[in-house]
Amino acid sequence: MFSVFTKELLFAIMYEVRASSSILKLIFSIAICQSAGLIGSVFTISSIESWYSFLNQPSFRPPNWLFGPVWTILYTLMGISLYWIWTKGTKKKEVRDALKLFAVHLVFNATWSIVFFGMHNIPLSLINIVILWIFIVITMAKFYKIDKKASLILLPYLAWVSFAAILNYNIFLLNR
Repeated sequence: MFSVFTKELLFAIMYEVRASSSILKLIFSIAICQSAGLIGSVFTISSIESWYSFLNQPSFRPPNWLFGPVWTILYTLMGISLYWIWTKGTKKKEVRDALKLFAVHLVFNATWSIVFFGMHNIPLSLINIVILWIFIVITMAKFYKIDKKASLILLPYLAWVSFAAILNYNIFLLNR
């Protein structure tokens, strides 16, 4: 009787540890992605009123208030995607490679705001966003081979970065 109870208790504890470890991985994955946004926002906030508002803008530019909520949602989706890949097991080479690719892509994501808003370098930010877009597509392809939903959840992100690249290009043309 005691050994059955001990065995059930041990399984329950192991399940709780796995569940809490899984939740921590999810939180960490989302936090990593949100930190890219936080880095970018440091440069963005200070330039919105002082520099960005004086640029010639295309007519289809969304209002400034929209960018924060959209990016918060996108970084959350990115974190969920990262989590789904991470839980496939880092012992697998394809998973490790996909995670490294995701990390590189996240660097380009964070540096775009630094280049555009921090350095006020519109041509270089355009190059940065094109490289970012390419890395997103490659990352999605790698993720798709491991976990289809981890790739597909990035489609809104790809769409938004596509739109942002068009916006960036038009700002470049209007401010040469």
